[in-house]
Amino acid sequence: MSDLTTLLEVGGPVAALGGGATYARAKHPGVYWSTVGLPISTARLLGSYGSVMEACGLTVAPSRLRVLAVKATTQREVRPVPPRRGLIRPASTGLRIRLRLAPGQEPADVAASAERLRHAWGVHAVYVSTVKPGVVELRLVGFDVLRRVRMPRKVGGGYLRIPVALREDATPFVRDYRTIPHQLTLGATLSGKSMYLRHLITGLARQPVALVGIDCKRGVELAPFAARLSALATDPEQAAELLPALVQEMEDRYDLIKVRQGIAPSAPEEEITSDIWGLPDHERPTPIVLFVDEVAELFLVATKKDEERRDEMVTQLIRLAQLGRAAGIYLEVCGQRFGSELGKGATMLRAQLTGRVCHRVNDEASAKMALGDIAPEAVTAACGIAPERPGLAVAGDTSGGWSRIRTPYLSLGDAAEICRASAHLVPELAALKPFRPEVPVWPIEAPVPLVQPRPVTD
Repeated sequence: MSDLTTLLEVGGPVAALGGGATYARAKHPGVYWSTVGLPISTARLLGSYGSVMEACGLTVAPSRLRVLAVKATTQREVRPVPPRRGLIRPASTGLRIRLRLAPGQEPADVAASAERLRHAWGVHAVYVSTVKPGVVELRLVGFDVLRRVRMPRKVGGGYLRIPVALREDATPFVRDYRTIPHQLTLGATLSGKSMYLRHLITGLARQPVALVGIDCKRGVELAPFAARLSALATDPEQAAELLPALVQEMEDRYDLIKVRQGIAPSAPEEEITSDIWGLPDHERPTPIVLFVDEVAELFLVATKKDEERRDEMVTQLIRLAQLGRAAGIYLEVCGQRFGSELGKGATMLRAQLTGRVCHRVNDEASAKMALGDIAPEAVTAACGIAPERPGLAVAGDTSGGWSRIRTPYLSLGDAAEICRASAHLVPELAALKPFRPEVPVWPIEAPVPLVQPRPVTD
């Protein structure tokens, strides 16, 4: 009886501890990783590093000098040499470790064994990146960071660099307009495309940038941010007037650049420029970011007159995409589908949009429109996005690189409040002044008195 009592006394706390760990792993994976997963995975890595590398084929034969040294000092068997391991650097979402490759190895050899390493060390995923020739970094992610997105504290933002989502390797996805000037974002209804757009607008709203919107859904997506917008078109008729103004602004900026290039031949080379970023600060025009929501509405026509207007707008969009970067004009084109069936000029415009973000789509053809010219495996990944995970997307560019990302939740009210608080940053651009949206005046509520008056009695 005493043995049974002792067993119950010991087993109760152990069962409670195991149940708490199971609950934390399901509901709070970050807490579970920091307290349980990180020590276990580190112990597995340190204890099985050599054998795992040998099983994955990542070892090489030892040098003759090493063989002679081992035989001269010990009687043990000379085993193959794994890549030299650096220090283990833990993090809140996983851990990182650098490997110095042995002679004859390449980073692709390690990347091909990433799935084996994941199972051997008991982590959610392993990602391989090249640090410098002969050195790679393994990023071990302890849990699914895209299930509940929490952006890291250090996101590496800056001027025209907006941290908008989280990658599957727990690093921030930063939208850099200086590197990738134009981007195409596709996604079906309720896929998270609007959430992605909110983060972009609120990130740019805090910077000295002119924001221009074309929302042919009567402004239901972009009108809440009117306080921070320099111009807004809510139907194709207004867009047909706004786009020529942007093209004229672009041409005026090119004239400014040409005037700057006409300086004396004896001027230093650093003073000769081919875009606005080479101009002095006091002469540099304010960058403009154009958001086009539901771009298909600009292509749809019903009459012959509408077709002529459509051709003019598409031509102007193509000109902005081809020439706008040097003038500091950047495009964010969004829609549900974007292919040749939209009409003349659609594929030509898409070819100018370097960045690609594809949320959940309704068919494979839509994914191919965004990612088909990047990588076939990216199309497969986009088609596998579940409806239960809004905000999940596949991001890539025309260089061929791609990754899964997910945007954190941001309510429409919070995004609109950020834009209202940043309304003083709206730049003065004469070309866009006629298209400035009207901002509704919010009524000021009377304060509720804290002290109630005494009731009047007879």
